[in-house]
Parts: sequence; C-alpha cells; structure tokens
Amino acid sequence: MAQYRTSRDNRRQQAYAGRNSVYIHGNAVRKLDERVYAPEERRKKPISNTARKNREKARHMNLGYVLFLSCAVMVAGFILTIYIGLQSDITNSIKNISRLESQLNALKLDNDEEYSRITSSVDLEEVKRVAIQELGMKYAEEGQIVIVEGGGSDYMRQMADIPQ
Repeated sequence: MAQYRTSRDNRRQQAYAGRNSVYIHGNAVRKLDERVYAPEERRKKPISNTARKNREKARHMNLGYVLFLSCAVMVAGFILTIYIGLQSDITNSIKNISRLESQLNALKLDNDEEYSRITSSVDLEEVKRVAIQELGMKYAEEGQIVIVEGGGSDYMRQMADIPQ
C-alpha cells in the first residue's frame, strides 16, 4: 500500500524538520529513534581535561567546606532547639491561662450563688421589727436629716460633729 502525502503534510514535515524534537507528528506508531533513547554512555561526548578536573574538584569536599557545613548545621540545630523551647513555653502558658480562667469563672459562679443565697435568706421585715422593738430605733424626723454634698464616693467619714 502506497502512502500518499499531501502538500500540507510536506509543509508540516519541513516546518518540524529543523527542530530537535523527539515527537513525530502523525497518527501511526513508528519505531523509536535509537540515537535519542540510547543509554548515557553512548551519547557522551569526550570532555576536555579542564572540564574533567573541575568536575573532580566539585565531587570532593575540602576541609573548610566540611567545617562550614558542620557549623551551619550546629547553628541551625541550636536555633531550632531554642525555637521549639519557646513554642513549648507559649503552649504551656496558654494552657495555664486557660486553666486559671476556668478557675476564675468557677469562683465567680460560686460567689454569685452564695450572694443570691445570702440575699434571699435575709428577711427585711424581721430586721425592721428587731431594730424598732428590741433596739429602740425609730424613723428620722424632719429636723434630723442633714444633706451633705459628697465627693462622688459611696461613703463619707465624719471628722467633726454635725451641727444641729
């Protein structure tokens, strides 16, 4: 069976002919180019002595380079150790703060419950009865009430007798 090529196929082949491409256009499977897929030893070109010496030097590490790398690894290890220690301290502090906050909330709740219990147990009528009957207290009359300007605090200290 003869293959017929169109002018378009010829132009396509000419356009890609100058490129170093392994890919071959078309819809039929072809044999691999053995030169392209050959093992590394077959494709190697001879290199100059200078290039060979440079490659040999690059393969070997001298003492200074080894010392530099060792120091760099030790410094990095030291810094990472400090960093991990600081992260651990931060985590422990956060856990401690969380524990103290929950303890504070529990104490506030207990305090509020105790305050509610105390205020609900006080009978104001009983306090009034004891004050009037047993202690002889009575309500203030009109001339006994003295209004004093305060400084904004909840209580005042009496430094001298109040004039009558």
